Amino acid sequence: MRLDNKVAIITGGASGMGRAEAEAFAAEGARVVIADLNEVMAEEAAAGIRSAGGTALAVRTDVTDEQNLENLVARTIAEYGQIDVLVNNAGVFDKYATSLETAGAQWDFIFNINVKSVFNLTNLVLPGMIAQGGGSIVNIASVAGLVAGKGGAAYTASKHAIIGYTKHLAATYGKDGIKINAICPGTISTPLIAASLADIPTDAIPLRRFGESAEVADLAVFLASDEAKFMQGAMVPIDGGFTIQ
Repeated sequence: MRLDNKVAIITGGASGMGRAEAEAFAAEGARVVIADLNEVMAEEAAAGIRSAGGTALAVRTDVTDEQNLENLVARTIAEYGQIDVLVNNAGVFDKYATSLETAGAQWDFIFNINVKSVFNLTNLVLPGMIAQGGGSIVNIASVAGLVAGKGGAAYTASKHAIIGYTKHLAATYGKDGIKINAICPGTISTPLIAASLADIPTDAIPLRRFGESAEVADLAVFLASDEAKFMQGAMVPIDGGFTIQ
């Protein structure tokens, strides 16, 4: 299996892309830690993995709370002894709010979850990865970080920030054996944007459909595995061709 005995933390792992990632990682042999604010759904996801023969732990985590993140890392080390993979998946959307429609509090809310939590959690796992001689970090960005106008003001800015941060990490910590890449999904059918899907046309997508969470999960598995061992600082679109136009 491609992730045999690896220990992977997946934030926002209780539903949508995060849950699909958790299930895919476990199916490839990883011991998965599902970090999510929704403790009930996180435990349901972990129980589903365990019932399928995998290994999973659910940890209630508010990614905007630094003490919660410290607890997440401590629980993972206590349970499994190491952290090999971090998938910074947790994120929120702003429903295409323009700059004038975005209050300062909303801007801060989006950035605290989409950017600051990634910075904080990454800094907590990096020392251990450096000490053990390597690891893999997969950041979930967006096509909104590659092209203008795909999301609202705060969301678009936050995903541009994640791409810049990923490039910094890749350039800085590659020498330590840490592989760091980002996935840039287009419109993916998830509960997060379910209410908006009916209003989003597929005409601008060459494949004429939305993506599925499992497709993003498959890409995350690849990037975390040794199959992608020479990929560093890549921003990989998975968007049905949206960004080629």
